[in-house]
Amino acid sequence: MRISAVIITKNEAANLRRCLESVKWVDEIVIIDSQSTDNTLEIAKEYSAKIYSSSWRGFGPAKKEGVERASGDWILSIDADEEVTPELTDEIGRVIRSNPVLGGYFIGRKTKFLGRWILHSGWYPDFVLRLFQKQAGNFDEAVVHEKVHISGEAGRLQHELRHYSFPSLEHYLQKSNLYTSLGAQEAYRKGDRANWFDIVIKPPVSFIKHYILKQGFRDGLEGFIISALSAVAVLVKYAKLRELGKKKV
Repeated sequence: MRISAVIITKNEAANLRRCLESVKWVDEIVIIDSQSTDNTLEIAKEYSAKIYSSSWRGFGPAKKEGVERASGDWILSIDADEEVTPELTDEIGRVIRSNPVLGGYFIGRKTKFLGRWILHSGWYPDFVLRLFQKQAGNFDEAVVHEKVHISGEAGRLQHELRHYSFPSLEHYLQKSNLYTSLGAQEAYRKGDRANWFDIVIKPPVSFIKHYILKQGFRDGLEGFIISALSAVAVLVKYAKLRELGKKKV
């Protein structure tokens, strides 16, 4: 059984080498790049990756293209700011060699935020379906918060991905601005509209969920920051959705 690692990139030179080093054991690395202007592609070529340039259409379409271009029987979808641990590598190998009947597997992620591994706050364990048989499914077309849809059942792996997503507050805010814009656009496309409840009630509810119910207080000051920023992100997303609605009137 052959396995293909599928990665989408745009100016990921700061992360990509760590990511590729962790998946250099796969049979094939497929990269869908969206006009990187740093040395992302030079790093990718060092690992003999198959590189395809594509205009940006959203996370779902980009990852879907990567799966379609892959030749492996199994797909390991990994983001450029993630790392497959040696323990996860061994587990993936054992699973594939066992000729499983399941269509795919969820993998837990552990995220580092401002230098601290987050173990609560609703961020851990963050199970995502990242290992699946190519013939069993693919990503959807969502521009953000994309998901894999497979035929058949999915299992869970025991070991986890490491996610180096937010090395600085500036980086977090840049990503948050992108995701809230894409989220608002996706919601508008589906016919959703923002009302007072979305803008006034949902943000503090988000803070309570992350900080109290998901025990963000156990992640120290970083847990409080995550909870507060999550509430702000909810507010900003719905404010942008309201703005879209007013522009279309």
